[in-house]
Formats: sequence, C-alpha cells, structure tokens
Amino acid sequence: MKKIILAATLAIAPMVAFAQTSTTTTTTVTTEQQSKVRAYVIKEKSASAKVTESVAVGTALPSSVTLQTLPADVGVTQYRYAVVNDKTVLVEPSSRKIVQIIE
Repeated sequence: MKKIILAATLAIAPMVAFAQTSTTTTTTVTTEQQSKVRAYVIKEKSASAKVTESVAVGTALPSSVTLQTLPADVGVTQYRYAVVNDKTVLVEPSSRKIVQIIE
C-alpha cells in the first residue's frame, strides 16, 4: 500500500510543480505611466468599442476590438490599448488578454 501511495505522490509532484510555475505574472504599470496612457487616449479621442463580454483583468478581448499602439514616451510599449465599454484597458497583444484597466 505504501508503494502505491509513494508512486502516486511521485506521479503528481511534477504536475504540482508545473502548476506553481505557470502562474500569471502581475503587471506593474506606474501611476505616472497610467496618467500618460489616460492623457494619450483623451488626446487621440479613441472611440469606445462595445462588447457583451466581461471587461476584467485576465479576460481576452474579442477579435472585433482593434488594439492600438502607444508611443514610446508613455513607457508601456510592450502592451496595446483599447477603449472598451468606456474603459481604457492595456492588453497583451499576442493573447489579447487585459493586463490592466486604467482608471
């Protein structure tokens, strides 16, 4: 019986380790960068896309939402932005997942 439990534990251990290493990275965008994003979006008069899906960190935007680039001086060029349901969101371009909502 002990051998079965040990074998099961050894079989599960790599999955547990994988689950621990595949966590979502927290995005840190400074208050200054958020202000720059907000000012840029206002200046550009970016139109808001309407979607029925939830607009929350970690959710992916539908392909119908156009992602826009940010200028280098904003400091978050690794992300794209969109205005969705009147909320400005920063998006990871390859996955289209929302990484931050700019308040």
